Amino acid sequence: MTVSGETKIYGILGDPVQHSLSPVMQNAAFTALGLDAVYVPFHVVPNDLEDAVAGLKALQVQGVNVTVPHKEMVCAFMDRLDNEAALIGAVNTVVREGSEFVGYNTDGLGLVDSLKADLNIDVCRKNVMVLGAGGAARSAIVALARQGVRKLTIANRTVDRAQQLVERYQPSFPNVDFLVSSLTCEALTTVVSGTDLIVNSTSLGLSGESFNVLPWHVVGRQCYIYDMIYSAQGTPLVLAARERGYRCCDGLGMLIAQGEAAFRLWTGKDPGRAMAQALR
Repeated sequence: MTVSGETKIYGILGDPVQHSLSPVMQNAAFTALGLDAVYVPFHVVPNDLEDAVAGLKALQVQGVNVTVPHKEMVCAFMDRLDNEAALIGAVNTVVREGSEFVGYNTDGLGLVDSLKADLNIDVCRKNVMVLGAGGAARSAIVALARQGVRKLTIANRTVDRAQQLVERYQPSFPNVDFLVSSLTCEALTTVVSGTDLIVNSTSLGLSGESFNVLPWHVVGRQCYIYDMIYSAQGTPLVLAARERGYRCCDGLGMLIAQGEAAFRLWTGKDPGRAMAQALR
């Protein structure tokens, strides 16, 4: 790779960001298509996010991905939001359009694609539980509701925050039965029975810490487990699920699918299998 004054700059904003595989797969796609572009990680703490976005715009950065914990907060610093990002209330992809930064969200598309490809599950009329109520949860909730789930339980440490999401999305998806729960083993014991799919949208396990909130003794054997974070060694949730014989996977497939969608937004080109080949 040769970087010059003509090279277009892309990247990812996060805290932490050193674990991200996005630079590997995005740079592989740029190379495969012969594009003069480079993708770099930007470690940005929350208090510096507004300044970071302004700096990226001034430096003519062409686009970035946004990861935890910035997906919701970054909305305030966009010039415009795509309709889907506005509904979700979170942005994972920023695209320079002329002099403006426009916020998009490709996470939901990535999740649905990965559920079908990696777990072979169709969530239509299924009972689903989403753990967490942050930016990643918002994209998951909207994507799952669009697929026609029957019941969607949002479990979060702060129940009020989960309830706010129900109030936000219930009018758009009146046929979905929304429920809320505290994100504790005791609380989940009373609501997890009959769940067909559990999606972890929290950062629990991102640093290797144990995932000990699920009451496995009442999680039905038919339940699929999906962790939106990823790890080459297996996330703590996936390892725990696999040990108990549940069908499960981490978010690597989602990472690839949302990254491919972001690449198309930035370049207008299809990356083909370059990203998947770089990571798999």
